[in-house]
Amino acid sequence: MAEGVGGVMANWEKIKIGQFLFERKGKYKPGNEAIAGLGRINKIDFSGNFHIANKPSNTSMILIRPGDFVISGIGVHNGSMGIYEGEEDVTATIHYSSYTFDEQKINAEYFKRFLKSPEFIRILQEQVRGGMRPEIKAKHLQPLEIHLPDIEEQKKIVSHFKNIETEDEELKQEITHQQTLLKKLRQQILQEAIEGKLTADWRQQNPDVESASELLKRIQAEKAQLIKDKKIKKQKPLPPIREDEMPFELPDGWEWCRLGGVAIINPRNFVNDNLEIGFTPMPLVSSKLFEHPKYELRKWGDVKKGFTHFADADVVVAKITPCFENSKAGIIQNFPNGIGAGTTELHVIRILTVDINSHYVYFLLKTSGFLETGKRLMKGSVGQKRVPKDYIDNLLLPLPPLPEQKAIVAKVENLLTLCDQLQTQITANQTHANQLMQAVLKEAFSQN
Repeated sequence: MAEGVGGVMANWEKIKIGQFLFERKGKYKPGNEAIAGLGRINKIDFSGNFHIANKPSNTSMILIRPGDFVISGIGVHNGSMGIYEGEEDVTATIHYSSYTFDEQKINAEYFKRFLKSPEFIRILQEQVRGGMRPEIKAKHLQPLEIHLPDIEEQKKIVSHFKNIETEDEELKQEITHQQTLLKKLRQQILQEAIEGKLTADWRQQNPDVESASELLKRIQAEKAQLIKDKKIKKQKPLPPIREDEMPFELPDGWEWCRLGGVAIINPRNFVNDNLEIGFTPMPLVSSKLFEHPKYELRKWGDVKKGFTHFADADVVVAKITPCFENSKAGIIQNFPNGIGAGTTELHVIRILTVDINSHYVYFLLKTSGFLETGKRLMKGSVGQKRVPKDYIDNLLLPLPPLPEQKAIVAKVENLLTLCDQLQTQITANQTHANQLMQAVLKEAFSQN
């Protein structure tokens, strides 16, 4: 790196930012003719790209001209700033500030990188009364005293940064590529699981297990008994399965069925022999469930109208946007203190499996085919679209024999654990890349 990086050299001048950065004055009320028809900066992303919108604002505005250095006071230290290079004037809310600058004293690319450095944060903490602020305005920025190399030295430092940033960008692209491949791998594992491809060897070694057709008979008999005992209501007949609906050929011993035919969808106050409804601990589906079920337990007050009951081993899946689109689903299990029932909000569909491995059903709900079809069928207003219950009822389930379901779950669990380990490594690489760039920024601008 150019001489002077890593410490303040003799030719670095102590100077106030306001000596080379000059705020563009003026505020305009909404509807002022001076800014009528001008675009508005919606945001500056952390790469310095300007996003212009034409939506009006009810707050006071500032004017920004081509070539101005623009800073978002809320996100400046994360890189939310840049030189506006548009051809026409634009406006921005008063959360932004716009500056002209002395090009003989400051290289704008140098200054952008300085504002993202730990040294800038240190200076803010030391020189601004009250330390770091949620919003940095010109009155905070311009009085700051910094050590500034001459313009030629600034250009050398910028050149060095660009080389490092190119390497950093290549690394981040590779990390993004790895994340995409890992996501596809997870989906492939789930898809091959429900197609029986993961357990082809298992079937050869276990040829004499009870077939899925016998399992279906037992499930239907058990559901009929539940109806007779008035534990569940008799459901409407489900449509027969047409041959053109079947997306792939099943292994021997498997059967196509509809999920509503072998499970109880949104059962009302269903009670197992040893369970009572009305407990207040409520497992909530974690927001990090795309790859693998995890559980978050929270306690709520008394059960009120507007909540759905559930029991241990139930499968739940979000039914509204954006939760359904983000594939939020899980399995209710491992309640604390032996509690086996609780409540959850009505924004999920509850699936109580009957003599079917609930984890196997969960894997089906995580496949891309289930999610993509569900998105197409969603109904309702924007932001509150819901997947219809009959989509879950009519969902095609490739049903393996019960022992094979357990074998599939064990195989998938092992493979997804390996995927989790890969994800941990990718995340570590991403963290390392971010730390490396921060270390370079610290080396370039630190006074120590």
